[in-house]
Amino acid sequence: MPADPEAIALVALRAEPLSVDEVLDAVRHPACGGIALFVGVVRDHDHGDGVTSLDYEAHPSALESMRGVLDTVRARSEALRLAAVHRTGALAIGDLAVVVAAAAPHRGQAFDAARDVIDTLKSRTPIWKHQRMADGSTEWVGLP
Repeated sequence: MPADPEAIALVALRAEPLSVDEVLDAVRHPACGGIALFVGVVRDHDHGDGVTSLDYEAHPSALESMRGVLDTVRARSEALRLAAVHRTGALAIGDLAVVVAAAAPHRGQAFDAARDVIDTLKSRTPIWKHQRMADGSTEWVGLP
């Protein structure tokens, strides 16, 4: 499929709260009958230990890395539109940490692409989580 300059509909790092509606609207396309969303939410535990809050820190190259992930997934999927937005800074339990979306002609293609985006984003993008645990300790997650 020829490159579409609008295929990467939205890619951003933000300190402000995320909007699922913004990401959903960004990937809408008249040829797409399926849109799959993944919304990552800050939870109150990790590996059985209580978590009270966390901070996300992004390397200066993180936004470029996110765009590269979306370009890679677009090239190997049937998705026509992709989007990813990740929070940075201080987050509380229940806050949205990441929202990704994939729009494709059919639902299976959209689900596959959305999963590929979040899995590849998590493995390749230099964004680190600093968790504050219920026992007062802290833990970094995702450091190289």
